[in-house]
Parts: sequence; C-alpha cells; structure tokens
Amino acid sequence: MSRSTRESIVTATAELMRRQGYAAVSIKQIVAGSGAPIGSIYHHFPGGKSQIARAALVDSGAAYAQLVPTLMEGYDDLGDAIAHAFDAAATTMESIGFANMCPVSTVAGEVADSDESLRVAAAEIFESWVSGAAEFCARRGVEADVAREVAISVICALEGAFVMARTLRSTEPLLAAGATVAHRYRGVRLTEGPAVAAAMVKSR
Repeated sequence: MSRSTRESIVTATAELMRRQGYAAVSIKQIVAGSGAPIGSIYHHFPGGKSQIARAALVDSGAAYAQLVPTLMEGYDDLGDAIAHAFDAAATTMESIGFANMCPVSTVAGEVADSDESLRVAAAEIFESWVSGAAEFCARRGVEADVAREVAISVICALEGAFVMARTLRSTEPLLAAGATVAHRYRGVRLTEGPAVAAAMVKSR
C-alpha cells in the first residue's frame, strides 16, 4: 500500500532529524526527501517546520516504544533480559556504522531550552517509553514502583550509551552500561504471576 502524502512528509522529516537534528533540517530538504510539493507541505502542516517535526517525533516515538519490551521478552531473569537488550542494541548500532538510530533524544537535547512545543512532545514520548517498559515489567511480576525504576534506568542508560557509542564509534559504552544495569537487577525473577521482585531489589 502506498503511503499518503502526509506520511511521506513525516517519514522524511524523521529521517532527516535522525541524521541532522532539528535546526539543520530545512523545508527544502523535507520537500526533496518526501517528494511532496511545497504546497502540500503547508496544506498538511500549516504550522510549518515545528509542526512537522512534532508529528515526526510522535511517529518515531511510537515505533521505538516497542523496542525495550520486545528485546526483553523471552527471559525469566530481569538482569538477563536487560543484558540482552543492550547487547542487541550494540550489535545493531555496529551493523549500521554507529549512525543515530532515533531522532527523539537528539532533538530533545537540542530544543529543550528553545522550542517549548517540541520539548513537551519529547517529554511525552519519553514518558510513554517509561510507561510502556514499566508496564511490561509489571506484567512479568515486578512491583509497580520497581518496574518504573527499571524502565527509567534502562532508557537513560541506553540513551546515554547511544551518544557515547556514536561519538567513539565503539560498542563499549553500550556493553558497559548494559552490564552495570543488568547487575543491579540480576536474580530478579520475571514471571506471569503477582509481583515478587520488590523485596529482592530493595534489599540490595
């Protein structure tokens, strides 16, 4: 099925921001990347570049929200699940030449003090990531407050390690961050039953 003009614009903008950030992207580049005439750009997005960028962030954020739960599925030890997620991220990043994999954190850091609408969009996306990962952990038997702690720890460690890995052209930051976070939760069982992990985590 062919993409709509709006989808083409959003997809092209997300890809441009993934590679360049927000400020360096121009409407001319969006026109070229999407194949949409400039009139269509402003028909779908009368608010211009900022409105397009917001839509692109939301679209990308929804796609990446599934990443952590998907990578952690299939394990019955939380530490093992986390280690696998970081190992898989390292393998993927190396395979694509240490390119930036997602525009959200790049744009978030860039616009946090300059564009409130995009800062809010990025904040909502980060919260959706945390909520999704926490819900996954809770479904697998981790107590709610611990599940949220796990989600924030994993996402923060991944995002920071992505920046260092891209800069150093090395998987070492991802592997080291993964090993550290995994160690924190090693031995915490993931089950389909009631939450049983809180006491184990809090006793450490």
